Amino acid sequence: MMYRRLSRCFPLFFRGLSGICGVALLGCLLPPQRALAADGEASGFAAYPLTKLNTDLVDDISRRSFRYFWEQTDPRTGLALDRALNDGEEQEKPGQERIASIAATGFGLTAYCIAADHRWIGRETARQRVLTALRFLADEAPNEHGWFYHYMDSSTGKRAWRSEISSIDTALLLAGVLTTRQYFRDDFEINKLATLIYSRVDFRWMMDGSPLYFSHGWTPERGFLRYRWDTYSELLILYTLGIGSPTHPISPDTWDMWKMPMAGVGDHMYVGGGPLFIHQFSQAWLDLRDRFPAASPAADSIVIPSDSRSSSYRVNYFANSIAATRAQQELFSKDLSRQFPGYSSKVWGVTASDSAKGYTDWGTSPTDPRIDGTVVPSAAAGSLMFTPDICIPAMRAMLVKYGKKIYGRYGFTDAFNPNTGWASPFVIGIDAGITLLSAENLRTGNVWQWFMANPEPEYALDLVGLKRLHPAPDRDPAPFPQPSETVFNLSPGLLNK
Repeated sequence: MMYRRLSRCFPLFFRGLSGICGVALLGCLLPPQRALAADGEASGFAAYPLTKLNTDLVDDISRRSFRYFWEQTDPRTGLALDRALNDGEEQEKPGQERIASIAATGFGLTAYCIAADHRWIGRETARQRVLTALRFLADEAPNEHGWFYHYMDSSTGKRAWRSEISSIDTALLLAGVLTTRQYFRDDFEINKLATLIYSRVDFRWMMDGSPLYFSHGWTPERGFLRYRWDTYSELLILYTLGIGSPTHPISPDTWDMWKMPMAGVGDHMYVGGGPLFIHQFSQAWLDLRDRFPAASPAADSIVIPSDSRSSSYRVNYFANSIAATRAQQELFSKDLSRQFPGYSSKVWGVTASDSAKGYTDWGTSPTDPRIDGTVVPSAAAGSLMFTPDICIPAMRAMLVKYGKKIYGRYGFTDAFNPNTGWASPFVIGIDAGITLLSAENLRTGNVWQWFMANPEPEYALDLVGLKRLHPAPDRDPAPFPQPSETVFNLSPGLLNK
């Protein structure tokens, strides 16, 4: 996770977006696929209709992404590696071979639920993997007031690279922990461990005396980092978990108090000019499709005036993420393609990733001068849950055009440059994770369903005024299937090619 401050918010002078015309803009502002019941009320959100060909593509990418967590997780600790070679071979670079990422571990925990649900692995196998990780996190992994180090030695859990106790990476871990608590809701030990890990996190401590903003983290050498989560970014999951904490809650008045810089390309205006992952990561778990920041929401607007004491306006974050994705695709296909011929309407997208010059937080603004022709597949893949109509063609086009050079054992390589021929040999855990979770939300909505079945995030979003437009049915959820143990199989379809 990159620790940085995004640009400061300029004065809030802008026109409402609801008056802007055009089918393309309307499509980016309206929540997709709302199904209307006979009485005119929205009965829910229908899944995006996938053709057989597109289903096979998304399924193959999902299976390969899951394979990363299956093979690149330590069997004793349950910690998932920060990165790995896309051919599955052991790394040779000293000091980097077995370093785990706590955020990747959160994605990995969720990945086991997805795999069990699709019967890629048996449910009992998934349960044992989850228990291994939860037991280690609860009893052995070093932590400070419940918060974990960003990077750890995967086999021991010891702090790696003098990394910080990370607020956002711990939040992404907790999202995975709570997902397992609901998927395995009938398992007493998983429930006990997941609740313990979440409940002991002291959210107030990480505020470091601030009434509004979390610190980015803490180190034993220097104390709290000076950077604050004070600008819109991937912070939604962090604040949701803090507000909903059953033991150390923070005030709901912190919501929407962060700076909200506006950005835009063409007709696509949105809040938050940073890399695409800032729009993707939190909403891989938080289901904000049917939640609006007003009693009578203007569903065709991203920014909504507010009479709340905490802010002067509110944001429709799901519609905002749609607009941010469409803006990036338009930027690459219409503007940057003139400078970099490898870009097109179907080969586009950057987010924080590897590059020929090292790890880079691409896309801090629509006109980021560091953009050099690199493409990051997880920019499109991580937005499948927002804009499948432009993301699926992008994934297919990249796969067909560049093939095995960019697509390997764990799916798409982290980044490549179609203009120079460079391609990273690595897959990064959080990028494989957002690809898998976004694809699953597109196909089934299950990650959203499992995470939001926890009472804490529901309670937090209610407190901050993000009410459900259409309350969920008051009934017990259907029991999860109990598949028999099956042979692990990740070789259908494109995996044979």
